[in-house]
Amino acid sequence: MSVEAYLPTLGTVITTALIDSINPCAIGVLILLISIMMAFKTKKEMLFYGFMYVLAVFLTYILAGIGILYFLSSVPLYISEYISISVGSLIIIAGLVEIKDFFWYGQGITLAIPPERAKQIQDMTKKITLPGVLILGAFVAGVELPCTGAPYLAILLLLSQNFNFAASLMLVLYNLIFVLPLIVILFMVYFGVKIQNIKRWKQNNRAYMRLAAGIILIYLGWLLILIANGTISFN
Repeated sequence: MSVEAYLPTLGTVITTALIDSINPCAIGVLILLISIMMAFKTKKEMLFYGFMYVLAVFLTYILAGIGILYFLSSVPLYISEYISISVGSLIIIAGLVEIKDFFWYGQGITLAIPPERAKQIQDMTKKITLPGVLILGAFVAGVELPCTGAPYLAILLLLSQNFNFAASLMLVLYNLIFVLPLIVILFMVYFGVKIQNIKRWKQNNRAYMRLAAGIILIYLGWLLILIANGTISFN
């Protein structure tokens, strides 16, 4: 017997977005970018270029989400069920990897940007022009999506089950919450918080970020599998 439900709930979207927003990669790149800009730019310029970086990340994630949703909506139902089960299983595995990093950070398999891509990102942060920071934001979002975008993919699969206007608003909300910590960091630095303190906080709490992400991934992966096999259905 299936359980009918209106899924995903707003709470599921907000909780997942909040956990996904504490993204070590996007935050790390912004910290690096701010550190460089503080040496060569005024605070107003730092705020402007920082916002452009955040905007590029936001738009890239939105466009990627729309593209994935369009693909999922064009897939026949019987195939989408297998996709949901497969992706749900992979997301659970990703969650277990994230929890592993809480205990043994960086050892063995880990969900992170490959070193060669990280080097490219570091080089790109030195080109502080408007086109440069826009390209940087889009590049960072594109590179990290396959590595750390499992929560986003899970939400997209859930939204695709019953994609309507309300679901599209949830998509926008998810991405606004996703970039919110980046905006907060920008304003913190603008109003005098030392970037070294933010960097230290990120280093001290990265394991807990992984743990929270792992728990939500296992929950979302299991939810996708239950929807795919008919245990939970949309009303």
